[in-house]
Amino acid sequence: MSSPSGLVVVDKPAGVTSHDVVARVRRLAGTRKVGHAGTLDPMATGVLVLGVERATRLLGHLMLTEKSYDATVRLGVSTTTDDAEGEVVAETKATGLTEDEVRSAFATQVGDILQVPTAVSAIKVDGKRAYQRVRDGEQVELKARPVTVHELTVGELRSEGDVVDVDISVRCSSGTYIRAIARDVGAALGVGGHLTMLRRTAVGPYDLAAAKTLDELADEFGVLGLSDAARAAFPAYDLSEEQARDVRYGRKLGLGLDGLTAVFAPDGEFLALYEPVGAQSAKAAAVFVG
Repeated sequence: MSSPSGLVVVDKPAGVTSHDVVARVRRLAGTRKVGHAGTLDPMATGVLVLGVERATRLLGHLMLTEKSYDATVRLGVSTTTDDAEGEVVAETKATGLTEDEVRSAFATQVGDILQVPTAVSAIKVDGKRAYQRVRDGEQVELKARPVTVHELTVGELRSEGDVVDVDISVRCSSGTYIRAIARDVGAALGVGGHLTMLRRTAVGPYDLAAAKTLDELADEFGVLGLSDAARAAFPAYDLSEEQARDVRYGRKLGLGLDGLTAVFAPDGEFLALYEPVGAQSAKAAAVFVG
């Protein structure tokens, strides 16, 4: 009996890699065909969206969606990785900072910004992951990339010894590095900064309320069905029988769509993702039926 196609929203624990989670879900689902919609660092916890069987083809489209995080930034210490897993490279007393200075520095990170990814990111440089080049002793300088921070809320500030810990919540575009925000705010304040805690609270429409721990999945494994997953993540369009037949053959549709849209047969079956190619025309981006 084949595994059902659908999404699994995991609440990833700290200390394991995203690949470890995929391997565990492969065993639970009884299939090799499991992938993820964007990794989380080993120290990070929270929402990791996995696709099983045909739903793996949804993942590339889901990776482009916005994400939300809760994090703690420690001001006064810089590390090689911009998080607590790296080696300390500089320490500067941060307790002289005022709350207004700290909040103003974080405010500069909101909106459309150019961000230099952390050197130990998974970005490929000449075909090799940046983090692997760093581990191999190479100097890695990545180019700044445009990202969007839709919202950044500064919560509690706590002074402990010479450092200041700041709790933040961030809603941002895919490709935004929260570690880089910690680094850049610390640099702007002249004291350095790194991430001590990161928890992803949402990937697009999938949040912690929908997430299950690996232990919970081991007790009762289930997926969010393909049709429900597509309706939750994309605008939906219900087709006529004739239109559904055209989709099954991969034909264009005479529809005016605003963007990538999930299209459904009259019986509710998810058929495909379609994208606009003109004011009143749309073509298949990915077809999920034979």
